[in-house]
Amino acid sequence: MPLVSTADLMHSAASRQTGIGAFNVIHLETAEALVAAAEETQLPVILQISQNCVTYHGGLEPIARATIAVAAASQAHVAVHLDHAEDEELTRQAIDLGFGSVMFDGAKLDYDRNVEATIRVVDYAHANDVFVEAELGEIGGKDGAHAPGVRTDPEEARRFVSETGVDALAVAVGSSHAMTERTASLDLDLIGRLHAAVPVPLVLHGSSGVSDETIVSAIRSGITKVNVSTHLNRFFTEAVRGYLSAHPEVVDSRKYLREGRTAVAGEAARLLALFAVEQASTRTETQRR
Repeated sequence: MPLVSTADLMHSAASRQTGIGAFNVIHLETAEALVAAAEETQLPVILQISQNCVTYHGGLEPIARATIAVAAASQAHVAVHLDHAEDEELTRQAIDLGFGSVMFDGAKLDYDRNVEATIRVVDYAHANDVFVEAELGEIGGKDGAHAPGVRTDPEEARRFVSETGVDALAVAVGSSHAMTERTASLDLDLIGRLHAAVPVPLVLHGSSGVSDETIVSAIRSGITKVNVSTHLNRFFTEAVRGYLSAHPEVVDSRKYLREGRTAVAGEAARLLALFAVEQASTRTETQRR
């Protein structure tokens, strides 16, 4: 099946007031695992390639073409997204390669420079029918983004979306990247106020550090796209570590990478189902309060 439009997936989830899983690709095995999860659950998924992943692979095109090929070979509804690009040129490369969406991360810039850079990305993307996510307020774990205590201001968010024309907004509400324990506390009231302030879907980064119950509450409060990476990486690594411990004689990497791929597929399927539960009645009640 050809790649599905990120815009279609996001607008569908937002209209149904459910969440959609956006999971990071690290290598081919994770792409295969995430598509398998979408096929098992018959739910859509967004595959994300981050700027860090691009650096690891030495360039965007090889991992991008592999990920797109895995997605296109599946009958599942799969979109491909560029995650956390601080380099404007990288967003243009992704758009030219056929990505359905890009995230420009200008959160480390001051407000005016963030707006100016984001507008340039939006102009190029929209000319190619590509969906754009941006970030306002810093999302921690990456030397400033989403650090404890940093929050997105609803009025500033409304102004930023209006000035830039972005299609989705990643917001700082208490999560942090690269957490290995699910102990983050989210400001659910702030999510509700942000949801009321901006006309575009909200994105939760750093979701690996957030419990199932809190993620569901965040979706009820107004989050649409839920980004997960470290949590799934931990499943992959623990499965590989366990296999090698039980089979120290193994040298064929396919045998232990298969274990990691299977573990990620299972947990990703569970998360897709968790996020997709309709929260409409609860969200409406939250907004009334």
